[in-house]
Amino acid sequence: METQYTPRAGTVWLIGAGPGDPELLTVKAARLIAQADAVVFDHLVGNGIMDLARADARRIYAGKEASNHTLPQESINRLLVDLAREGLSVVRLKGGDPFIFGRGGEELETLAASGIPFEVVPGVTAAAGCAAYSAFPLTHRDHAQSVTFVTGHLKDGTVNLDWPALARPGQTVVFYMGIGAADEICRQMIEHGLPAQTPAAVVRNGTLPTQQTLVATLGTLPQRIAESGITPPALIVVGSVVNLHSRLNWFEQK
Repeated sequence: METQYTPRAGTVWLIGAGPGDPELLTVKAARLIAQADAVVFDHLVGNGIMDLARADARRIYAGKEASNHTLPQESINRLLVDLAREGLSVVRLKGGDPFIFGRGGEELETLAASGIPFEVVPGVTAAAGCAAYSAFPLTHRDHAQSVTFVTGHLKDGTVNLDWPALARPGQTVVFYMGIGAADEICRQMIEHGLPAQTPAAVVRNGTLPTQQTLVATLGTLPQRIAESGITPPALIVVGSVVNLHSRLNWFEQK
């Protein structure tokens, strides 16, 4: 049971802000944001969430967009250490969940090496939020017995992934940060055994009023992305669960 109601000075809270809809923020996350002395926040933190911060809290934007990093990762790591050493209670706020392609582990390694106390508050990861709001069950007894989350953009800029494993049938594969590599992703999935007719989709601005869901196949997805002009932030979902969108869609029909 949660008993600590006041953020402790000199501590960093690594918090997941969820996929965009501010109402998907956890109760614990909302409380800590409202009480923190400083909030270091990312580009994908949903509108309205920063409104929870105290009027006198220090707000520091550390967003990362494609080829446009406000602060390098090493500078963010050092910033968190410096703020904590000032005696501040610090919230490090990340979109989605901080441990799923959020570099949260890298930041905590720096804090641990510097002797800074920290805690982690998980958030709804983008894959779960986008799938729910686009009506793609990530698992389904008739379609997918497993789900895999994978980055579409490795640290070295390549898309050198375990394609044979990702192209196995009976699973759902969600690619984070994959829009720029959609051609390569679809080509590799087909070359490693999935039919070109395999359902695939892109979800942009998932859980937000501006959400776009584009349903296609592995064979047609790159062209559909180009025609639609969809840009990041977006996820690619591959698997037969995508076919359920037309029947189960509840959000975009409002």
